[in-house]
Amino acid sequence: MEKVAAYATTGNANPLAPFTIDRREPGATDVQIEILYCGVCHSDIHQAKNEWGGSVYPMVPGHEIVGRVTAVGTDVKSFKVGELAGVGCIVDSCRECNSCKEGDEQFCQTGMVGTYNSMGKDGKPTYGGYSKHIVVDESFTLHVSEKLDLKAVAPLLCAGITTYSPLKRWKVGKGQQVAVIGLGGLGHMAVKIAAALGAEVTVLSTSDNKEQDAKRLGATHFVNTRKEGATKEIAGKFDFILNTVSAPNSYDAALGYLKTKGTMVLVGAPPEPSQVVGFSLIMGNKNLAGSLIGGIKETQEMLDFCAEHNIVSDVEIIPISQINEAYERILKSDVKYRFVIDMASLS
Repeated sequence: MEKVAAYATTGNANPLAPFTIDRREPGATDVQIEILYCGVCHSDIHQAKNEWGGSVYPMVPGHEIVGRVTAVGTDVKSFKVGELAGVGCIVDSCRECNSCKEGDEQFCQTGMVGTYNSMGKDGKPTYGGYSKHIVVDESFTLHVSEKLDLKAVAPLLCAGITTYSPLKRWKVGKGQQVAVIGLGGLGHMAVKIAAALGAEVTVLSTSDNKEQDAKRLGATHFVNTRKEGATKEIAGKFDFILNTVSAPNSYDAALGYLKTKGTMVLVGAPPEPSQVVGFSLIMGNKNLAGSLIGGIKETQEMLDFCAEHNIVSDVEIIPISQINEAYERILKSDVKYRFVIDMASLS
């Protein structure tokens, strides 16, 4: 075991603070990565504060990890020391169930092993990217292109795959009218990726001050749904809607913006249920679905797609000492669009 500097919380009401964790030495199939940047995801806050239940402390959050390989095990074939590498939301799974065999490790039937706040196969808790380095099995380590701005790549490991996966699954592309509801950490990635896939993108928001950014990011249209008459203009317009909002919102209203046989996919999870009247789906053969990140193969596909199309996240870089303030700012929606920690600031 090696002692590693990190930032952790020791309870749901406690701030994050300097902490020391144990990392295993690289095994035969392991890759050791010096963490250069780690994105800050809203789910870090949910889990640090035990808002989803089941949190294990001490907790070192962070599952948007990029850095350089510093050591590899004797059986590692696809990574070399000095190469860039990334780690997303998953660091292990059973690898044997149908979900794992189909490349959907996030739905492992015995439970995937999360990058943090999870239990590894060795029975020890996993610790995330708010730390100096991490050791991950080669099968759950991702290749990162040297072409892109590394600090802005970090959020792709969660926000990128969360939006890419449903856009690819429902074959979003040229000739389609696509709406993105919400322009935050997820929404801004959805706009970039949907536009790169060739769709005509409309951002649906409740704030006029998002319009300029929406078009800079690749949207062709912007609609403030709170404005009188705005929703009549978009009724039955869209082939596909990606709903990224985690605040209460009306699914019934949004389903009305779909064309016949259109689909709305949820990637945001509001704290309160949203009513769906059966006729909102029945009248028009419409579909309502959800999506959760993606498997390792699809995450690598997303990273390669983003490298090809020069897509990264819009980020604000912070030192690790500002992580508690960053959490508060996220809760106030005071970030464009993702915080990323410069891990060189962790001594």
